[in-house]
Amino acid sequence: MPTNILRNTNARAANKTQPRQHTDGNRIAALVVGAVKLRVRLYDTLTAARIWSALPLHSTAETWGESIHFEVPVHTGRERNARLNVSPGDICFWSEDDRVLIGFGPTPISLPREIRLMRPCNIWAQALDDVGLLRSITPGEKVVLAAAR
Repeated sequence: MPTNILRNTNARAANKTQPRQHTDGNRIAALVVGAVKLRVRLYDTLTAARIWSALPLHSTAETWGESIHFEVPVHTGRERNARLNVSPGDICFWSEDDRVLIGFGPTPISLPREIRLMRPCNIWAQALDDVGLLRSITPGEKVVLAAAR
């Protein structure tokens, strides 16, 4: 058990000092949820590559606290750097349920000043626009994720 504690502590320290992912500046996607439109820059990860190759994707938005999620027909495993706590603008993939998640504020299980997801998720992209706009989304709104032009 002490090894796990040290490993987790070291991983947290590394995440604070080094960039999480390298972006592939050529891969920009447009996410439209109801009336909200966001641009997202994909990272250079296996999850991002699989999502990019499956575009365009169509789904229905669901909410959970101050986050939205939607199912996509993409299958991939959990990556080594999957995270339970995320920052606003992180675009995540929940590999156990094939869902894209976007947290923009506390979820029902968050502690103060954090965005905690239900399970560790792959971070595959970064929003280029304000994800706080997603607060206006209601469950059932249509979602389109496509390559930006």
